[in-house]
Amino acid sequence: MTRPSTPTAAWQPGMPGGDNLPSGPAGRPAAPSGDGHGPQPGPPTVTIGSYPDYPSAQRVVDYLADNRFPVERTAIVGTNLTLVETVMGRMSTGRAALVGAGTGAWFGLFIGLLFGIFTAGNWVAVILVGLVIGAIWGAVFGAVAHAMTGGQRDFTSASSLRAGQYAVIVDADVADQARQLLGRMHLTPTGATAR
Repeated sequence: MTRPSTPTAAWQPGMPGGDNLPSGPAGRPAAPSGDGHGPQPGPPTVTIGSYPDYPSAQRVVDYLADNRFPVERTAIVGTNLTLVETVMGRMSTGRAALVGAGTGAWFGLFIGLLFGIFTAGNWVAVILVGLVIGAIWGAVFGAVAHAMTGGQRDFTSASSLRAGQYAVIVDADVADQARQLLGRMHLTPTGATAR
């Protein structure tokens, strides 16, 4: 087993063995850029406003775009992120079978359509058979999958990320231009701080 001379040694252009790298699907690999500590930071940015909801921040960026501001130098940053799991209802084995049947029916319909295209006879029957078989197998798999959880998750839910605040940031060299445009918008931000 070979070890680098120092524990933090990173590959540098011109190091021995650099020409022995195999080519990948995209061709010869290029030398890594930078110092090996991740992406280089971008230009300094300034927060021109913070808003309680995403539509307000979106409206600000849209206003800037309408007034020919270089919006490619703008970002909307959500802060104070919270994961919210909204419970949709109770999940029973019967309901799991019903949901599985619906999913299986769509898959069976797709397979039936594929086979129906190449059928010389009654293609509608092929599609219907695919739909019915897909629904049956989907119901079986849905019921079995729910039964295998052993009652550990007897509810359905949908997860989403929500931000407590949305900041509109711009590159520092165009911040004054953005602030002048926002002064005409009549939408007051809750703060403007440098980052």
